[in-house]
Amino acid sequence: MKPSTSSAPPSPPSAPQPVRRGRLWFWLAIAVAAAIAGAVVGHRVFSPQPASDQAVEALYRTELPDADGKPIRMDALRGKTVVVNFWAPWCGPCVEEMPDLTALHKEYQSRGVEFVGIGIDSASNIREFVQKVPVAYPLAVAGFAGTELTRSFGNAAGGLPYTVVIDPDGVVRMRKMGRVMPDELRAVLPKG
Repeated sequence: MKPSTSSAPPSPPSAPQPVRRGRLWFWLAIAVAAAIAGAVVGHRVFSPQPASDQAVEALYRTELPDADGKPIRMDALRGKTVVVNFWAPWCGPCVEEMPDLTALHKEYQSRGVEFVGIGIDSASNIREFVQKVPVAYPLAVAGFAGTELTRSFGNAAGGLPYTVVIDPDGVVRMRKMGRVMPDELRAVLPKG
């Protein structure tokens, strides 16, 4: 016996459904909105935020040890122009800018400008570092908790180096993520 075959003709292949323009515009609008939201969030996260008055006051209320354990009282800096440099011995750009900061410290010391480095590392690593690289200004040890202090000054990403210049009235005049150049500092430091 032969297998039975159907006498109905085969159905034609189904044609692709046309894409509805409304649906296409909907997904396009979603994609554009997501791109804009991503750009806004990225800008807020990776751009330095303005430092608040609380950040300056928090700095002045801070007492940190130097690499030998002697306290450095930040309130002694109140009423002066202060260059605060957040750094770490393992940070290449931090190490590269230290000779420039030391030279600027010597240049501006007679004008009442104070420099202080706040190290984001251990006292032993900072002590070992200064044996190799002489630094003329005070270096405080904040450990990795010092990253939170940088964030209060607008360093949302927590990157290093991060430099802040505070004027005698406690107003932040400059914030810089990355290696700071001498001319950038000279532009905001007292002229005479």
